[in-house]
Amino acid sequence: MFMGEFNHVLDPKNRVIVPAKFREELKEKFVITAGLDGCLYILTYEYWERFAAQLAELPFTKQTRELQRFFTQNAAEAEIDKQGRIVIPANLKSLAGIDKDVVFVGVIGKIELWAKEKLENAQSDDTMENIAERMSTEFGLRL
Repeated sequence: MFMGEFNHVLDPKNRVIVPAKFREELKEKFVITAGLDGCLYILTYEYWERFAAQLAELPFTKQTRELQRFFTQNAAEAEIDKQGRIVIPANLKSLAGIDKDVVFVGVIGKIELWAKEKLENAQSDDTMENIAERMSTEFGLRL
């Protein structure tokens, strides 16, 4: 499980150090793809395979094809180098608005990679108390 928030800086070659807490779980190769809300998703291969299988099982509709295309056309295999860094592909860097300062956010089964300023502006106007209340009522979420 991924959790925590870690601030890092992208170097001129589009490389960034992956937090040590995340490296072991990611293993040698993993997938980086477009995410929702303006971030990138970093997924273990196992998680990616389960997610891709779910996408493949969706009804054959225009929305399904768009969703499948969104995640798969932006997906890239990645690996951590000997210095603990990954290269952010240029198309994904641009898609997420990443320039220099990035934030890794562990979100249970995946890692979100954010442009720092984008993450700061991504928060909903709703309070966490209101969101948790709705999740509790609608989906039975219990803390």
